[in-house]
Amino acid sequence: MKLVRFGDMGAEKPGLMDGDTLRDLSGVIDDIDGTTLGDDSLAKLRGIDPASLPAVGGNPRIGACVGNIGKFLCIGLNYSDHAAETGADIPEHPILFFKANSAIVGPNDDVVMPRGSEKTDWEVELGVVIGTTAKYVSKENALDHVAGYCVVNDVSERHFQTQLTGQWTKGKSCDTFGPTGPYLVTRDDVPDPQNLAMSLDVNGKRMQTGNTSTMIFTVAEIIEHLSQLMTLHPGDVITTGTPPGVGMGMKPQTFLKVGDVMELTIEGLGTQRQEVKQDA
Repeated sequence: MKLVRFGDMGAEKPGLMDGDTLRDLSGVIDDIDGTTLGDDSLAKLRGIDPASLPAVGGNPRIGACVGNIGKFLCIGLNYSDHAAETGADIPEHPILFFKANSAIVGPNDDVVMPRGSEKTDWEVELGVVIGTTAKYVSKENALDHVAGYCVVNDVSERHFQTQLTGQWTKGKSCDTFGPTGPYLVTRDDVPDPQNLAMSLDVNGKRMQTGNTSTMIFTVAEIIEHLSQLMTLHPGDVITTGTPPGVGMGMKPQTFLKVGDVMELTIEGLGTQRQEVKQDA
């Protein structure tokens, strides 16, 4: 299934895709969030005839594909070729940082550079949405705790990230720096999360091309590791690192400017499009 949230920001309704038709799920569930992402709940949704649901007309805004996200956990330097382009060593364990939930926006909402931004960068990433509580799980059963997958743009202000003294979170958590969606694609429709092509274009020019097969730590290994440190709850989102081609890694370095358009795609998970604006 491809689950969607649509409508004005803060008032999104749940929906699902029936081919190219968006269907309204609000008569069935209140939202797509931690309360509706368990296996039993998703099985009930699969049992619904999509044609029995109201079609959504017009061209509504698409919101983040998960509502009321609990934790937004991010894995850094998880592609060997991306680590190389940034001059970083291959990590021994997954590098973890957090992105503030206030950064989360829809997949096609504007990305707004904050005041003082000097080096706003792009990062296409595979997002993993937790469906059932995970604590002390092994990599062998880790994927059983996944509700589904989505596209995330881990927008990053590199000056804030590396020069303002502190953790990476400073450069990752600016408002609008977490476009998520368009779809939450349930795990039964993603047979192998370690074989998904991904790309990102800026103004129609290909910047990133990669595949999740080149992750240093697999999705299962990431879930295993994180679940040893903290309980992962339904509705938590893990974004799993980016392939090479970020602006910071270019020579000379290249960063976003007002009016730029980013387009991101991950195989089977949909496409995002954001225009870059400047905060007042």
